[in-house]
Amino acid sequence: MNNKIVRLALVLFLICAVTAGILGVVNALTYERIDFITHQKEYEAYATVLPSESGYEEVEFDKTAFPTVDSINKSNDGNGYVVTSTFSGAQGSITMACGVSTDLLCTGISIIEHSETSGLGAVAASSSAAGEAFRAQFIGQDGSIALSKAGGSIDALAGATITSTAVTNATANSIACVAALG
Repeated sequence: MNNKIVRLALVLFLICAVTAGILGVVNALTYERIDFITHQKEYEAYATVLPSESGYEEVEFDKTAFPTVDSINKSNDGNGYVVTSTFSGAQGSITMACGVSTDLLCTGISIIEHSETSGLGAVAASSSAAGEAFRAQFIGQDGSIALSKAGGSIDALAGATITSTAVTNATANSIACVAALG
């Protein structure tokens, strides 16, 4: 009986060790490509929300005051900032880039990653007419941005109030974070 348990434990250990080794090798082989694709998506999002001919430079900010903000990058052209933040949506985390002009107006938003429900919250990031229209509402908004049901001018996506609220709040937070830079 004891030999059987030891043998089963040894077989299970070997299976786990081989599987972990294979996963480690695959991770090592794909790490650079995944990192490149992630940076490319970020760069495309930056170019969408605040085009800059001469690139961007990361700036320091108060991470404790703005815990959902991942980074702030100043345009080397001097026309504003790109704030990248990760926050909770309806189904999980949303990572978004928000352009903020020097006069503290939103120049655009781009959702980089999300896990929102297809056809509902995912529309906020889609290239569909509804997605484009939703994101276009943010251009020119200031720090008092809010959904129309809360007295603002942003119309929520049909069936995706939580996602719409999260994106709107993240945009207001991005503007506030840039304002706190001074």
